[in-house]
Amino acid sequence: MASCAKAADKFAPNTLLYEMASLLNILGLCLWLFLTCQDSKKVVSQNITQGSLFINGSASVGSTDENFICATLDWWPPEKCDYGGCSWGNASILNLDLSNKVLLNAVKAFSPLKIRLGGTLQDKVVYQNADGPRSCNEFVRSIEMFGFTEGCLPMSRWDELNKFFTLAGAEVIFGLNALHGRTIGPGNNVIGPWNSSNAESLIKYTVSNNYTIYGWELGNELSGNGIGASVAADQYASDVIHLQNIVQDVYKGFQSKPLVLGPGGFFDAGWFSQFINEASNSLQAVTHHIYNLGPGSDDHLVDKILDPSYLDGGSQPFRDLQRVLKTSGASTKAWVGEAGGAYNSGRNLVTNTFAFSFWYLDQLGMASSYDTKTYCRQTLVGGNYGLLNTTTFVPNPDYYSALLWHRLMGRNVLATNLTAIKNLRAYAHCSKLSHGITVLLINLDAYATVQVGLSVQNTIPTNRTSIWLLHQHSRHGKFTRYNLDSSMRKEYHLTAKHGNIHSQIVLLNGKILSVDSSGTIPPLEPRTGYPSDPITVAPFSIVFADIPNILVPACK
Repeated sequence: MASCAKAADKFAPNTLLYEMASLLNILGLCLWLFLTCQDSKKVVSQNITQGSLFINGSASVGSTDENFICATLDWWPPEKCDYGGCSWGNASILNLDLSNKVLLNAVKAFSPLKIRLGGTLQDKVVYQNADGPRSCNEFVRSIEMFGFTEGCLPMSRWDELNKFFTLAGAEVIFGLNALHGRTIGPGNNVIGPWNSSNAESLIKYTVSNNYTIYGWELGNELSGNGIGASVAADQYASDVIHLQNIVQDVYKGFQSKPLVLGPGGFFDAGWFSQFINEASNSLQAVTHHIYNLGPGSDDHLVDKILDPSYLDGGSQPFRDLQRVLKTSGASTKAWVGEAGGAYNSGRNLVTNTFAFSFWYLDQLGMASSYDTKTYCRQTLVGGNYGLLNTTTFVPNPDYYSALLWHRLMGRNVLATNLTAIKNLRAYAHCSKLSHGITVLLINLDAYATVQVGLSVQNTIPTNRTSIWLLHQHSRHGKFTRYNLDSSMRKEYHLTAKHGNIHSQIVLLNGKILSVDSSGTIPPLEPRTGYPSDPITVAPFSIVFADIPNILVPACK
């Protein structure tokens, strides 16, 4: 302020009005200089870290389905509440507004999106058809298991749902009631075999109406110790074999038949081993659930999400299930049937914000590297972990993370090794956009910008010299854009609005992603970079980079 006072003396005018105007101008100049200095301090003090990502292109270490991304719809009614908050609204399979344009466009953008219909209450749902009740009762709060009475799916609603799925181009996995006709004994152990009559009637109704179902899944979280109830592994295997026989009979003459999936529960090595060994010939996909962050009430969820060691621990169920499948020799594939990260509906302003994309995309990368074929996110809509806002259906940040993965990451997974960067996560796949590779980089550091150089082993020789020359000439303005377009790296940088990872607004390459007035999902446009330059990953950001000129045997 002393320099400002001297400046004011120097420019002192003869009139009071002029003096006041000058003083205001000089004070404004001082303020501008102060802010400029502050901004320059941020730039100067910015921590830039160098690192290398080594990618082995000789062979894939895992593969996914072409449509790896999946999302769930649940049965919870509006009265479902957790920790004093009720976050489900009208997001149930029974009351979701299927006429909403944003919802329709959000699903259509995947072309197709797998949607799994299921959740805790699915084992208390009866189906209103020839074998079901004449009246169809809604779920009502009670002291019964899971806090609600038995509910019912009207066939009129099933018709509406299938009309929507057809219009949206969704691939539907339906979770069947595995407790129908059973009793629960001491220790929550289920007694007796599954009564399939109601489910079989639904399947027959579905076929008679020409509704296409991608898969029928039996039960929800009844494996191992179970949640609320548990079914012994040998009995569950017998039930799945029975379901497979029903599917084979009802779809007789169909060239393509739905998958049979189960058990839709938490991984238990001994239980899953017995179940897979006894049901393997009738089980096309074994499904398990992921809630490794603990309860949604945990105040340290973000700390866990940003902790690389904690994230690393999430690989264990993928690794153990992969070992069980290899030991069994079965052709059964691994799926994540439901993954919300934090159970009991997630946590508002964490699991529905940009912060959760760090966990979600890391899970997708990790699961695919262990040969998981499909990963179903809890939820598409509903709770505090929906890809879409429960009330408005406007996409949350994870929706765009999922869509970018779906459009960019190909089936084959490449081995990666990242050196000297603790808070960076890295995954690489063959590209969906090109014959090259796509790299995913996740920066968990709040302060450090990371410049990542790529080193790819076992590449297929290309005309790298001409690309390098074009690069050099371009720096001197001696090229036409046409020459470089096919070799330029395409980058997609995701950041939170104002750098606040608790924001529900995400930016792509610096521009806010938002639906327009007609509910249209915005285009996801890349920015380009030279293939030989390091990839710059800003603090608390995520980068997808498609690199078309790196050709490897694993992607042929």
